Amino acid sequence: MSSQQVTVTARLKVKQGLEDKFRAEFEPVIALTRAEDGCINYDLHQSIEDPSVFLLHENWASQAILDQHLQQPYIRALGAKAEEFLIEPPEVKLWQQIIN
Repeated sequence: MSSQQVTVTARLKVKQGLEDKFRAEFEPVIALTRAEDGCINYDLHQSIEDPSVFLLHENWASQAILDQHLQQPYIRALGAKAEEFLIEPPEVKLWQQIIN
């Protein structure tokens, strides 16, 4: 596995009317994730044009650390609730920085 920094973006389309509940569910996960070793940033954004669309933007020190993060109990628990909140599967993309 690469030791190069990894960026993750995830587009999340939430069921209308559940935006505030979704944010409330996500808030403690953000705090826990930011405390993980190797987490550079973990930020949740909400679309100005469509408040039911969220963008998760993450940077991790390496792919191996990201893989460890994905096994955390709070991440797995949030994933188990996805069907309750999301109207479609998350659109997740992995990125690497090529120019700094």
